[in-house]
Amino acid sequence: MSVKNAMTADFLRSAYGGESMAHMRYLVWAEAAEKDGFPNIARLFRAVSHAEWVHAKNHFKVLKEQVGDNTVPAGAVFGLTNIVENLQGAINGELHEIDQMYPVYLETARFQGEKDAEKSFHYAVEAEKHHADLFQKAQGLAKENKDMENNPFYVCPICGFTVEGEPPEKCPICGVKKELFQEF
Repeated sequence: MSVKNAMTADFLRSAYGGESMAHMRYLVWAEAAEKDGFPNIARLFRAVSHAEWVHAKNHFKVLKEQVGDNTVPAGAVFGLTNIVENLQGAINGELHEIDQMYPVYLETARFQGEKDAEKSFHYAVEAEKHHADLFQKAQGLAKENKDMENNPFYVCPICGFTVEGEPPEKCPICGVKKELFQEF
C-alpha cells in the first residue's frame, strides 16, 4: 500500500530521520560508556540503537513507493559529555517522541486512513516508552557511579520493543514470538 497523503509521508520521513540519528547517537554514547567503565550501559545503548534502526526501517518501508530526493527535517539531541548527561539526552529524546512527536504523527496517520503508517508509528511510540524506562533506570545507577547488572537485553525485530533479562513469550506490542528477539 502506498502512502497517499503528503502530510503522513512528511511525518514518516521526519520520523525516519530522527530514528536514524538516534541509532547513530546511541552507538556513539555506547562507545563512550564502554570507555568510561560502564559496559552494561553500553550494551543498553547498543540494544536501543538497534531498536531505533528497526523503527527507521519500518518507516522507510512504508515509504517504499515514495521514490526521489527529499529534505528530511528531524529533531535531534546532540552532545557527548559524561554518562549521566548522555543518558539524560537519551531520556529527553525518548520522552519527546512519546509525548510530542509520535502522538501527532499517529493521530494524523489515523485521521488520513494511512494504516501502514499508523502501525509503524504505533510500534515506535509503544517501544519508546520502554526505552525511556530503561534509560531512566541506567541513569539512576550511573548517578551513583554504578553500572547496570550484566543481564542480556532483547530487541523485537518487528517493533523495536526492548527488554532487560528474558524476553516475553510474545512481544507485548506486536505479538512476535520470543525466539525471534535479538540478544544484546
